[in-house]
Amino acid sequence: MTIARIEPFILHVPVTGSSISDSTHTLSHWGVVGCRIHTRDGRVGTGFTGTHADLAGDRLIARCIGTSVADLLVGEDERDVTRLWQKVARHPPLQWIGRAGIAHLALGAVDVALWDLKARAADLPLWRLLGGATSERLTAYNTDIGWLSLSDEELLSGARRAVEEEGFRGIKVKVGSAEIGRDIDRLAAVRRALGDRITIATDANGRWDLATCLRFTRRAAGLDLLWFEEPLWYDDVEGHVRLAADGGIPVALGEQLYTAEAFFDFIRRGAMHYAQPDVARLAGITEYIRVAEAAHAARLPVVAHAGDMGQVHAHLSFWHPATSSFEYIPWIAACFEEPVTVRHGDLVRPEQPGAGTSIRPEAFDRHAKTLD
Repeated sequence: MTIARIEPFILHVPVTGSSISDSTHTLSHWGVVGCRIHTRDGRVGTGFTGTHADLAGDRLIARCIGTSVADLLVGEDERDVTRLWQKVARHPPLQWIGRAGIAHLALGAVDVALWDLKARAADLPLWRLLGGATSERLTAYNTDIGWLSLSDEELLSGARRAVEEEGFRGIKVKVGSAEIGRDIDRLAAVRRALGDRITIATDANGRWDLATCLRFTRRAAGLDLLWFEEPLWYDDVEGHVRLAADGGIPVALGEQLYTAEAFFDFIRRGAMHYAQPDVARLAGITEYIRVAEAAHAARLPVVAHAGDMGQVHAHLSFWHPATSSFEYIPWIAACFEEPVTVRHGDLVRPEQPGAGTSIRPEAFDRHAKTLD
């Protein structure tokens, strides 16, 4: 029961259409940067992180996996997931250069692969290995119809299609325009089009300052927004505390928080109402569990951010009792043997053994990039 080798890989998968934009990012592809861990008895586990498909940066992550991390793990017992996470995360040379950077993302991919191996060895889906599903139904909300780069007409038609044809009962609309009046008008139009029974979340991707956020929340007060996601600069705890107390719209955040300690600080200060951990940012499943448990102890709902496009998060969401909803972005779904699937607005529970990370061979044929 030992790790024989660790094989890095990079995939760049096209996003919906030719490109999407939110308030701070423009993307044409999503990066799937990860590894396959091979054991000496021939088993394989797969894990990955999510990136903006910058090939130079992705190669740094892949190289870190194949050298620094692999050097620490080859020959180890792959069943000791928690101990191995600690070994890599607290290895002084790696900790010095990567507590929230390349080494951190590399560890996340490896940790997911180790959990995938563990679930496969038990012949169980990850959610059952962790203790079983605590929810029979998870409501999905569609983020892929709400990009800031979409015209008003495209936004409205996509929202109607998601609700009327695909059965979604929730959507997310990006905000963060130079003039908040545009965002208010778009949200108001979506609310009129969808009615009062559909939930609408919104997301500024850290673009605005506190004064702008407070102006936005005052003008959006009558739109019944589910939450205001990443309203401020990601590390601004005090600003989030003030907005959570005075803004009138629940605050959601977490995709840019890289450690359990960062989440603890926001939770302790009352700076968030929804916790959004992400295995792609939190160095894998091991740290995700710590964050989800901390949020649950504070009686906060946990809604995973879809940095892994939901493959691992589907398992974690069915398992964790603080989770009742799920973010849906389908960009990379076709790459997987058991893709994330939403039916009639609900997430379909995965049933194959593992963590949902097994990639189809044809995905490598179509999307693989060279490692150097």
